[in-house]
Amino acid sequence: MNPDEVLATFDRQLRREARPDGPEVRVERAGDVVRQVGPAHGWNGVLWSGLDDGLDDDGADAADGGADAAIADQVRHFGALGLAFEWKLYGHDRPADLGHRLLAAGFTAEPAETLMVAEAAAITGGCPEGVRLVPVTDREGVELVTRVHESAFGDPGDRLRHHLLGRLAAGTLNAVVAMAGDVPVSSARLDVHPGTRFASLWGGGTVREWRGRGIYRALVAYRARQAVALGYDYLQVDASSESRPILARLGFAALTTTTPYVHP
Repeated sequence: MNPDEVLATFDRQLRREARPDGPEVRVERAGDVVRQVGPAHGWNGVLWSGLDDGLDDDGADAADGGADAAIADQVRHFGALGLAFEWKLYGHDRPADLGHRLLAAGFTAEPAETLMVAEAAAITGGCPEGVRLVPVTDREGVELVTRVHESAFGDPGDRLRHHLLGRLAAGTLNAVVAMAGDVPVSSARLDVHPGTRFASLWGGGTVREWRGRGIYRALVAYRARQAVALGYDYLQVDASSESRPILARLGFAALTTTTPYVHP
């Protein structure tokens, strides 16, 4: 896998040429910005921006604006819709000071993550003893995923539940729960992107007392097999500092960083 080539393909297929990721969602192109707009419970934000620094040849502010003008346009657009939104900034995006410009415009930076990619067919692994993996096919399964999320991350699960039920109704939900007996101890989902070479890993979380037993690795391998069966070449994940070393041992390569800048 050539990391530079894969990153260029990722930028083109999942950012510049992005498609809506669910029902009631649309992707819009506004000048040099590609954004996703949908219901308040979904993900709203900027996926791609091909911006300059807004300066003329003498280093003065250009009359037509540039990056600051594009940021202001997005704030006005989502504000008029009454939506909080995220500007998903990658480490190689331009201008180099775009993060500082977003902060100056009222955004808040959340913790940075690492964009990691692996060839799906290269990921292997089984399930630890005493744990079985169960695909989510109904509302009961969605509730199990929500319970794991609330326990693993300490976040309310209402927004996730709404999102998963929408995917379930649309027939696009690929989620799995790890069960120890009758107790859900870990869960994760796979998002596929038709027309691209990528499937995405999301939501991998394990309740505290079951961590360190190989369940997270088993969930990654399970979803890798799903991705291969569905015809996808690569697995992509926004990895936290906790999951990055596990994914690196599984063969994932770090391509760049990604930082959510959130506007209320």
